[in-house]
Parts: sequence; structure tokens; C-alpha cells
Amino acid sequence: MKLEFRHRQSAHCESGVTANLLRNAGFEITEAMVFGLGAGINYAYLPMVRVNRLPLIAYRSMPGAIFKRVTRSLKVTTSMTKFKDPASAREALDLQLERGVPVGLQVGIYWLPFMPPALRFHFNSHNMVVYGKEDDEYLVSDPTMEGPATIASVDLDRARFAEGPLAPRGKMYTLTSVPKNPDLPPLLRKSIKSVCNAMLRAPLPFVGVKGIRFFARRMANWPKKLGEKHASYHLGHTIRMQEEIGTGGGGFRFVYAAFLQEAAPLMGIAELSEVSRLMTEAGDSWRNFAATSARVCKGRSDLERPYEELKSMLMEIADQEEAAFRRLLKCV
Repeated sequence: MKLEFRHRQSAHCESGVTANLLRNAGFEITEAMVFGLGAGINYAYLPMVRVNRLPLIAYRSMPGAIFKRVTRSLKVTTSMTKFKDPASAREALDLQLERGVPVGLQVGIYWLPFMPPALRFHFNSHNMVVYGKEDDEYLVSDPTMEGPATIASVDLDRARFAEGPLAPRGKMYTLTSVPKNPDLPPLLRKSIKSVCNAMLRAPLPFVGVKGIRFFARRMANWPKKLGEKHASYHLGHTIRMQEEIGTGGGGFRFVYAAFLQEAAPLMGIAELSEVSRLMTEAGDSWRNFAATSARVCKGRSDLERPYEELKSMLMEIADQEEAAFRRLLKCV
């Protein structure tokens, strides 16, 4: 049992799965457009939420939000289900495949055998598509991988019922109807305003541009508060959250820049291309911050006061993003 499903590699799992499911249903859309329409970009430093015992640092909206926002905006009807046990989840998945319906799944990435070892960590909000079954193996389109993969039934059960934060509980989702030719410009304007408000006007000090500055001040105190060893450990975690979990800080900025380039002619706003350039520059700055941080962690940095200088880099990034989002808000 193998459905016709075209695998396309993407930068990020949720926006990639959403785009692939929509294209499979006959609605042509890019991953960048999905990410932008889903108001995917953000920043949050959440010390009260722990990932592997360390604070959560997020560069995008909450898991699941992109899919919900995009399908709601486009008036796509969906079906989403969670389960109490692997047997009922497996039965429901097989039934959808027998009906010829590709299925989106939320899984724990650590339990996916086809994932390279370096990318297997305990994160339970990874997304992928199952589009067939042969004997006791499922056919998988994981958009973060170059090509399709297979996974044994027992391994898929384990991934679908991974334990810990954001446990998927067998979550699966499908598209049930996809309207044709939506009026995109007003939807894009609404999503852009939502992103600008989240980055510029969030009431909490650890979200948006304020969150970047909040984190920068906290990070500068790590050596004194935690000691050099644990400061380095926290900095390594920061790099991992930025560059290895999903698309990361710089990567998400590049995807959003691509969205703005695509949206400019659709909305008739040429200045969006200039904001796209500013967003790309912010992405470059995030990548530079990660590279410099890595040298600090490895003891290869020649910075005299590394954490203070990293703080300065983050403050500059905050200024860059604030300028870009304020200009973007004026555009729409």
C-alpha cells in the first residue's frame, strides 16, 4: 500500500509537512509562504520551561501553531486526533492509509531510527508524513531528510508515544478539504501584523525583541552565577537550541526573508523586499553569534570578556530585529 505522495525536503518540519500536505491536495504553496502565513517567526526565552533540564529558547511560534494558523486562514478543513494507546493509534493510521489519505504525525524525534544520530535528541514535537505501508514498515516523508524513509511499526509506535514534555500521545492529522484560489493579500497582511505585534509589543519581558535583550543580560551573568564550567554548558545548550532544533534562530530568519520576497509582488508592496534584506542580515548576525559562542565553548576564543561581548552581539541583533519589524509594520 503506497500512496502517490511527492517528498520535498524543507528547512523545518512543521512548515515542510504543512506545505507538502497542501501540495499533495492540489494547492501549490512554498514552505516559506506557509511559514509566513502561519506567523511562524518569534523569539522567547522561557527559563520556567525546561528542555533537558535547561531553559527553553524558541525562535518560532509554539509547535502546532503554524499548521493551525495556515489551515484556518486558507479555510482548509482538517481532522486531528490523539490516542490512549499505540494499538488504537496504529489502527486509525492504517485505516487512513487504506482510504488513500496521507497522514501527518507528531512524534518524538529521538526514536526515529532513520534520523542521523547527531540529530536524535529528546524533542517530542517533530512532524512528518506517513504515506504508505509495506509489510510491517511504514513509508515516511520526513521533510528534514533528503529523501523518503521507512520505519518499523514498533519504532513508529515508540516515537508516537514518546514520554516527556509535549508528549505527542499518538497525534495524527489529515486534510479533509482544500479550497481553491483564496484571496491571499489580506491573509498575508494579517499574519505580518501578528508577527510584528508579537516581536514588538509582547507584554512579557522574555518574548520578542525584549526577550532577546532579557536573555542577553541573563547570559552575561552566567560565569559569575553558575561558574565557568556550567556557563559553558548553558552556552552550548543555547547554540543547540538555535542551530540544531528545527531551523534555529538564523535559519528561521532566512525562511521569513524568503516569505517577504514572495509576498512583495502578491501584496504590491515593493518595500517588503528591502525588509527581506534586513531580515537576512539579522539571520547572518544570529549565525555569527552561534559561531562565536561555539568558539567560546571550545576554549578557542580570543575574546577578553567573552560573555560580555556575546551580550553586545545579542543587543545588536535585538536592534536589528526591532528596526526590521518596525519597518515591516509600517509597510502593511
